[in-house]
Amino acid sequence: MTKTPRTTLPPGIARVLRRLHYPLDVILLCVRWYMAYSLSLRDLEEMRAERGFEVNHSRVHRWVIKLVPLFEKAFRKHKRPVGGSLRMDETYVKVKGQWKYLYRAVDRDGNTVDFLLCARRDKVAARRYFEKAIDRNGEPEVITVDKSGANLAALEAINHDRKTPIKVRQSKYLNNLVEQDHRAIQQRTRLMLGFKTFRCARILLGGIELMNMIGKGQMKCARGYHPSAADQFYELET
Repeated sequence: MTKTPRTTLPPGIARVLRRLHYPLDVILLCVRWYMAYSLSLRDLEEMRAERGFEVNHSRVHRWVIKLVPLFEKAFRKHKRPVGGSLRMDETYVKVKGQWKYLYRAVDRDGNTVDFLLCARRDKVAARRYFEKAIDRNGEPEVITVDKSGANLAALEAINHDRKTPIKVRQSKYLNNLVEQDHRAIQQRTRLMLGFKTFRCARILLGGIELMNMIGKGQMKCARGYHPSAADQFYELET
């Protein structure tokens, strides 16, 4: 049974919610549903209207944009460590009618390591991604990439100043794991019909990745406690 969201909140989330003027459970339910399921903003508008809450779809969008970065930040404090063998690849996301690049990696067990939306697909973007992933998750033992020269060049630049270089493998076959993992993101973004701005795309993709990681069991929980994905999301309020 999904628990009710708390009414006593951390200062950061409380400051945002204080200006939204809607019941807390309505706000958080809409945010979670939009990030977790293949629902459009208008679907949520109709669903809440059936339950007696008149919520305009644009208002739900504003809730998501304001709250998702706070929940993503909170999740980072509770994220389980990932393995030392990474599979990295990029997938495509349309922003304002143009294709942008979402860099992602998973470990050998399929757990999401990190992600980064970039305007270009080149050595600079790949290096930004690798440095972010290493900074947040620690130095991996091996990174597997496809035959992209930009990814290889970025890793060679990172290894240049290291006493113990990271082992690099280029293998399309071994990278099937991360390519399959892209599907969860692509299926969710397909219904959004592209993003209006780069900032909105970055925030919404962060929310989708957040719910994806929770669904994989990547959030630390007390031993012997096995909460649902919904309960884990609401626990981030604390």
